Amino acid sequence: MGARPLAARAREELRATGARPRREWRTGVEALTPSELRIVRLAAEGRTNREIAHQLYVTLKTVEGHLARAYAKLGIEGRTQLLHALEGEKTRVPTL
Repeated sequence: MGARPLAARAREELRATGARPRREWRTGVEALTPSELRIVRLAAEGRTNREIAHQLYVTLKTVEGHLARAYAKLGIEGRTQLLHALEGEKTRVPTL
């Protein structure tokens, strides 16, 4: 019905108040959390899990967990499919 821009604005306002509204997307690049997306992008560039952990000041286990959840959301099985999964990456705000 063309209310997506209004819904996006409402979500922004909710976040501004400190609320944590549910994610609109459950699969695809848009479903990734900011941390998952950051780690996936570094992995797609060819960095190892250890290098990513060192760069982001997180544990190796954290990187592995984020990657595992990201793979499930992206519907892929591993790192070799990341570049293809990130092709045509959209913004995180829904549009018409």
